[in-house]
Order: sequence, then structure tokens, then C-alpha cells
Amino acid sequence: MPTRYLEDFITGSVAEAGSVLVTEDEILDFARSYDPQPFHTDPAAAKNWPYGGLIASGWHTAAMMMRLVVDNFIDGETSLGSPGLGPIRWKLPVRPGDVLRVRARVLDNRRSQSKPDRGTVTLEVEVLNQCDEVVMTVENWIALVLARP
Repeated sequence: MPTRYLEDFITGSVAEAGSVLVTEDEILDFARSYDPQPFHTDPAAAKNWPYGGLIASGWHTAAMMMRLVVDNFIDGETSLGSPGLGPIRWKLPVRPGDVLRVRARVLDNRRSQSKPDRGTVTLEVEVLNQCDEVVMTVENWIALVLARP
């Protein structure tokens, strides 16, 4: 991916940011470490929950989204992190075998008045499954990005 600076994030533009296959082993590993609820950690017990089977933690879905965004959208050389984001919504369960992809829309791009070597990019991010169903959204994700030197 070519280096992306503040100026490269055009307001209104939309980009796809890669895809990832969700595996049962990854769902179990993540959940056992970070979200040990039975519908994330025990395939047999998960069948008795309203989801009807094992599902990924929403936080796991968010982590997979983040990896795709860093690898395919926000440049690791110019990103300065994020001061925050708006609501996260988990709309549909993510299951083993799902293929997730990320779509990011640039809502705003502003150069900092006090630090003109950088600015903020405000994004709306959707995570979609292989059926084009939105499984997760993030509103008003603000990224700090270096401006072109």
C-alpha cells in the first residue's frame, strides 16, 4: 500500500479495506482470553443460547476490523492513533466460517490549526459478512494522521 497522508483521505470517498476468514479456533482463543462467555467459548453450550451456536465476541470482531484497517487503509507510517470514536454497534452475530470485510467512508478531513503537520480524519466504518450483511458499525472514528511533508 502506498503511503497515505492526511490529504489522501478525501471527504466522501469510500474504500474497501480487505477481508478475513473467521475461524472457530480464533473465536475460541480470543474469547477464552478476553470475553469468556459460554456462547463464545463452548460450541456445545452455545447451541442452547439464542444465537443457536458459537459466535465471535464483538470485541474480537472489532479487533479483526482494526487489523484490516491498519493493513489496508490507514498507513502505519502516518497514523498517530485515535483520540476516540463514536458508537460501536454489533448488528449480527459473527460465526465460524464467515468472511468479513471492511468498508470505510471518509466523513471529514481537517488539518489541525495548532499543529499543521497533522490533522483528523473522521470515518464511518462498516464490517460486512460474505452475504453483504452489515455485522458491525463504528460511527465517527477519528484518526490522527500526518500531513504530506
